[in-house]
Amino acid sequence: MKLASIHIYPLKSGRPIDLAASEVMPRGLPGDRRWMLVDETGRFITARQVPRLAMVEALLEGDVLRLRAPRMTELAIPVQPASPNHLMVTVWKDQVKAVAPSEAADAWFSEWLGKPVRLVQMTDDIHRHVDPDYGRPGDEVSFADGFPLLLITTASLADLNRRLAQPVPMRRFRPNLVIEGAEPYAEDTWTRLRIGEVEFEGVKNCSRCVFTTIDPETGTKSADGEPLKTLGTYRLGEGGIYFGQNLIPRSGGTLRVGDPVEILERNPALARIG
Repeated sequence: MKLASIHIYPLKSGRPIDLAASEVMPRGLPGDRRWMLVDETGRFITARQVPRLAMVEALLEGDVLRLRAPRMTELAIPVQPASPNHLMVTVWKDQVKAVAPSEAADAWFSEWLGKPVRLVQMTDDIHRHVDPDYGRPGDEVSFADGFPLLLITTASLADLNRRLAQPVPMRRFRPNLVIEGAEPYAEDTWTRLRIGEVEFEGVKNCSRCVFTTIDPETGTKSADGEPLKTLGTYRLGEGGIYFGQNLIPRSGGTLRVGDPVEILERNPALARIG
């Protein structure tokens, strides 16, 4: 098995950036989900509520973040805000400290989405803890839904696509790491693995939602509810519809596309219906 691709999503719900290599930090990959939109109450906004958010490109280029969307003028904002304005925001049930880096970005996103929103950033001095039911003391996460990284195998997607009238790309599921050479859904059972020089713990199968039905190219939901509808026919378990494995890094280092993957521990009892 090997690491087929690496992806980060600088803006939560935005487009991915594909990487050839990446350092691994305690909260995941540098730059991954460090920016997010919130409403006037400070609650997070994703493409689940506003599908066209999935069309936004947030590109990290040196010391700036470049924002692009169809028919919008490109906007560049500094990665390190000159005069950070701190506020508290809500991500699911978590209250998290954040920085509002740019009023110009607030206006840009409000125009794109047609509603008042604010861009917030998680700087290096801000920490959000992983759910203690799944992590250890000190484990942390960015603005991602719950865990530092998400892994999916190419075989799992291929098996799903064989069941669909219209195949979907891996982008629908927003993984950080894609593994090739495994059996379909083998990742369900991976509780400890090493990719290249970095060790990870598999802590929870990833439950999926309506986000998977959003076409990232058009920012629209599928009328037939796919691929979530089909996944629900054979990947439904207690607590949700599962596809992919959430990871917490247990060592540092650098990942590179092509790195070998070694499964150190697995728990067959975690296997979902395939």
